[in-house]
Amino acid sequence: MNDETHEAHEPHETHTAYGGPEAPDAHNAHDAYDAHDERHFEELVRELMTDDAYTIHPSPAPYPAIRRRGVAERRRRVAAVGAALAAIVTVPAAAYAVAGGNGGGGADTATPMSSVSAPQSASASQSPASGPARLATDGQLLDGITFDAATEALQECLTAEHVARVVGKDAGRAENYRIILAAKSTGDSNSPGDGVHVVGVAQRPAGFRVICDVKDGVSAGISTSTQNGETSAARPVVPDDNAGGLYRQSLIDKGQWKLPYRWASIGTVDPSVAKVTVSYGDSDATAALDHGWFVAAGILNRQVTEAPHIKGFDASGKQVYDSDTDTAYDKTLP
Repeated sequence: MNDETHEAHEPHETHTAYGGPEAPDAHNAHDAYDAHDERHFEELVRELMTDDAYTIHPSPAPYPAIRRRGVAERRRRVAAVGAALAAIVTVPAAAYAVAGGNGGGGADTATPMSSVSAPQSASASQSPASGPARLATDGQLLDGITFDAATEALQECLTAEHVARVVGKDAGRAENYRIILAAKSTGDSNSPGDGVHVVGVAQRPAGFRVICDVKDGVSAGISTSTQNGETSAARPVVPDDNAGGLYRQSLIDKGQWKLPYRWASIGTVDPSVAKVTVSYGDSDATAALDHGWFVAAGILNRQVTEAPHIKGFDASGKQVYDSDTDTAYDKTLP
């Protein structure tokens, strides 16, 4: 009998359903599956994040709200600056002197002042805010000069280049003054050519005034001064010693003045004074009283050597002032 021989065979390797070698045991097969699944999940998440990077946009800036805040802030700052500017007050201050010349008037005293400008109280005699205050009486506008013409002459004088150069600053604006006199000016050897004199006084400081000389619409000179003394019971009338250019011609022409000659005399008066008279050469005048100033004028027809003679009276008619007894008044012309 034939013995049938059998060869020993190596055990065959089995395969899993997904083609890989079968894990030695179930535990190893489970671990291999988890690792593969985790890698697949990571790849999926990475892909999703990459896709989303192109679709995610930052929130738009709230431009309308930002712009509204900016506009409001600018308006607030502008309002603050405007309030600050409105609180600023420019106070002109300087020493005043004489510009131009009338020859015989001498040099006006230079007096420092705190302000030429001043607010004006409401009054029936005042002009609108755009111009100077009006005169108390129409008799203070002489020789056919209108108030408008006097205003233009005053403004021309105050803004003239030579005025700023000599005075050293802006002399102010016409609306800061009260015009108390406008009259014809007679030329002489020192200042040829006839023109117009306009006298303006500032509300503050009390006693400050300008005398402007304008010829052919152009400023020919200015005299500025602060009244040399205050009125009192002992001296209720104070003639303006620096206003000689209104009543005398050049020293060069002494004894040979051009006649007839328009003269004027001004000064301050105490409230107790009700009347002022002025005599000069062959003419007499009753002065106009204008907010603490007296203003007198007339026509001179002969040569003179004596200054105007000034008298003051109270409401009862009693004489309370006489320039002949005033030791501070120059009674003789230079």
